[in-house]
Amino acid sequence: MKVYAGIDLGTSGVKLLLMDEEGRVLRSVRREYGLSFPNPGWSEQDPEDWYDNTIEGLKELISDIEPASLTGIGIAGQMHGLVILDENDEVIRPAILWNDGRTQEETRYLNEEIGQERLAKLTGNIAFAGFTAPKILWVYKNEPDLFARISKIMLPKDYLVYRLTGDFTGDYSDASGMLLLDVKDKKWSSEMLDICHITEDMLPKLHESSSVAGLVKDDILSVTGLTGPVSVVCGAGDNAAAAVGTGTAGPGKCNISLGTSGTVFITADSYQVLPNNALHFFAHADTGYHIMGCMLSAASCNKWWMDDILKDKDYQASQSDMTDLGTNTVFFLPYLMGERSPHNDPKVRSMFIGMSMDTTRTQMTQAVLEGVAYGIRDSVEIARSLGISITETCICGGGARSEVWRKIISNVLNVKVKTLINDEGPALGAAILAAVGTGAYKDVISAADHIVKYGEVICPDPDVVSRYDKGYDIYRKLYPSIKGLYV
Repeated sequence: MKVYAGIDLGTSGVKLLLMDEEGRVLRSVRREYGLSFPNPGWSEQDPEDWYDNTIEGLKELISDIEPASLTGIGIAGQMHGLVILDENDEVIRPAILWNDGRTQEETRYLNEEIGQERLAKLTGNIAFAGFTAPKILWVYKNEPDLFARISKIMLPKDYLVYRLTGDFTGDYSDASGMLLLDVKDKKWSSEMLDICHITEDMLPKLHESSSVAGLVKDDILSVTGLTGPVSVVCGAGDNAAAAVGTGTAGPGKCNISLGTSGTVFITADSYQVLPNNALHFFAHADTGYHIMGCMLSAASCNKWWMDDILKDKDYQASQSDMTDLGTNTVFFLPYLMGERSPHNDPKVRSMFIGMSMDTTRTQMTQAVLEGVAYGIRDSVEIARSLGISITETCICGGGARSEVWRKIISNVLNVKVKTLINDEGPALGAAILAAVGTGAYKDVISAADHIVKYGEVICPDPDVVSRYDKGYDIYRKLYPSIKGLYV
């Protein structure tokens, strides 16, 4: 029996799973590591922690199987992070992560002085504080001695691929979030490299996500107990890998993730120019493209409300009285950490509005769930304005475990909502990529269609949809009214 490992290099830990050729998950393990916050708004990690925990996780993962059965490894990873190595392949400084906020000045420079129109022409996207290019500019300006030593620039999951195989490779989906890639033509933008003071030889060779990057090195085989040969595919950014793991592969599909952040992921088979670049347009792990809207706070809004404000861990009980959907007069703006899509406003903040003396705790809790759903609709409406028909979506992430939240999403967006039988996230998508890359399936789309299974389907209620349409008309007027209050 051939098996495949999927590795999800996350922000708080690495998850590894084993999958057989039919897509059955045989085992999963998780190992945690820390983050460093050396200054307010900064977020860093030591790449050596990623590697050490991945190796230990691999040992545990294969402890009960015949080592020779592991045929391929796929890796998904947190996007946008900056990993820099010198000519001796030593990491020069801690990795600057996707949620690091130090690059506001560099982001302003790119969007205002280089210009959003020019950026969009070069890369298909505009600058966001989390992207990699602003981080490179920050190091150039603030750490010139370190910048001068740069030999290789990598994304987090590409660092793992490099350590496992010795091959300096990347994939198009993850590279799309660097603001260095010409997404339309899937090649590095020479003009963006000049703007960032780097050269193409500092960057990895790019391939499709299921392409084999190389074989696990002999010393890694020895350390982990593998017997080889084991192929490592190029892998994908975590959102693209998660989409593969939810069956969101091939044109015209949608997935919504209600995790700490929230994403709307819509597949496309050809390149498109997005109005105002309010959403991201990236390459997808299925060889096509995707449109993505990313909210910085989604399920974390409800966690903040329940854990920090109400001091109540019984999430299910707090939602048990939410039966009359679409009638709530309380609204919540889900901007606890600013907002990314579609407003690109790191300074905006959350608010409740519409309370009165008879407002209940349930109404305010429901407003939090509805505020996230309305925020997701902001991104969906932009996609629909492009002529994209969205009639159904898969839903995943921790927030998707809430039945009432699934119903709210279905009715706010007026779409069918499908749940997953096996919600394993990016690790499953990475394992599927490994199975494709080693020949078990002809392509990513057919593999995802065969492996991913769905459970409950929630259909929207026309009366509730109508009520939520009126609520959304109010909601979408709120952000413009508070924009600029927090500077």
